[in-house]
Amino acid sequence: MPVITFIACRMFEDEIVHIAEIDDSIKSLLVVDSADSGGLADKLDDAGCAYTLVSGNRLSDHLQEDGLILVVEMLELALHAKPEHLKEVVYDKAREMSEFSDGILLFYGLCGNVLGKVDTELAELPCPVRILKEDNGDVIDDCIGAVLGGRAAYLEKLKSFHGVGTFFMTPMWAAHWREMLVSAGMTPNPDDIKLSKFVFDYAGYKNVAKMDTGLHYEKNFEPMVEEFASLFDFDIIDMKASPDLMLCCYKQMKDEIVGCE
Repeated sequence: MPVITFIACRMFEDEIVHIAEIDDSIKSLLVVDSADSGGLADKLDDAGCAYTLVSGNRLSDHLQEDGLILVVEMLELALHAKPEHLKEVVYDKAREMSEFSDGILLFYGLCGNVLGKVDTELAELPCPVRILKEDNGDVIDDCIGAVLGGRAAYLEKLKSFHGVGTFFMTPMWAAHWREMLVSAGMTPNPDDIKLSKFVFDYAGYKNVAKMDTGLHYEKNFEPMVEEFASLFDFDIIDMKASPDLMLCCYKQMKDEIVGCE
């Protein structure tokens, strides 16, 4: 009965659904019921993935299944507004989940350079805590770097625009860009397009990169990007991306845990 727990930013909803959909070794999927689990639950329903929505304080009642159990707790996007608070919440959740988990994988990147030392800072916990990393062992920068495969690929894409500001947009970014602009401090009002446009213009943004991850759980990705581009007078650039890095990190965690059973 190995238990792997994901503590995840909502920006990784699609990649987590993808893992649940393709990994037949997961015998029980438990989603912690919260204000931030609805999007994940809806996508799991649409994908036909069986799961159980569980109150956080009743998880231990559902850990008796044979085979691999995957527990997923989604955290709010607004945590990005204050990196130190994000670290506090993520670490507290990791400590809480470590009581019944055999391994914890954080679906986060550096996030303001506050989550880069989880391996050492949480080493005292009774189970290993890992975070999304590149092949070279570096923690990913953010959700954009994750789907591009790492920092080098990220920088290569940036250089290809020859200094022209380009806003990278995954399907989850397209669905939640207003909220994320507030979290990033660009505007206090998600509906103040005039102020956001002023900030984009001042920073030299001219393009939006529509990042095709190969995952289509967000049904209106294309029209959402088109609306964003229209609001800010951006040109749309098609860009290929992939969930492979997340899949690799999950496989490494599973090999580490299941291999110890």
